[in-house]
Amino acid sequence: MKSINQVVFMIVAAVWFGLLVTPQFAAAHCDTLDGPVIKDARSALEKKDITPVLKWVQTKDEAQLQKVFKQALVAAKKGTKDQEQSEHHFFETLVKIHRAGEGAPFTGLKPAGEVEPVIVAADTALVSDSAEELIKLVTDSVAKGVHERHSRAVELYKHKDESVEAGRKYVEAYVEYTHYVERLQQDAEGHAAHHQEPAGKSTVKKHAH
Repeated sequence: MKSINQVVFMIVAAVWFGLLVTPQFAAAHCDTLDGPVIKDARSALEKKDITPVLKWVQTKDEAQLQKVFKQALVAAKKGTKDQEQSEHHFFETLVKIHRAGEGAPFTGLKPAGEVEPVIVAADTALVSDSAEELIKLVTDSVAKGVHERHSRAVELYKHKDESVEAGRKYVEAYVEYTHYVERLQQDAEGHAAHHQEPAGKSTVKKHAH
């Protein structure tokens, strides 16, 4: 019988393997002003070369992006106000096209600093060529989540047959516990969707009770 720590480690390892073998880029922060998409956009404007951002869009959308990019370059020669407006329009257009290509909605650019700590750690791991800190962050979070749900379910299991109310509390805890570990397993198997699945089109299997 494996200990819960062994189970947690196996789940985290599986999730990491799934991320490595599936062609999905975790760009949940692609719409933030300090995210990787906008960073490449700023670099493109500085170099007056759109090449750095073309990887974020599909081939069919390049012409539309080229047009907005050229407008931003022209505006840069006219003055601060025109430059800021055109740059912002370029950023919005780029992110909107990128997210549309991913099947995700665009709700506007988000301010810098709204990136989740785990995404910051993931970006840092890429730059530093070391995933150790990221692995620790994810492992600790998963371990905490499994431990908390497991402990609650175990305690309520002891009293589940004492009354209907006690039984219902146990069932609630059991459902939360099993759904949590199931989602982790589904992520490891590659069922996790990039960004948000369109309504009614999720590929994640539902756990039935």
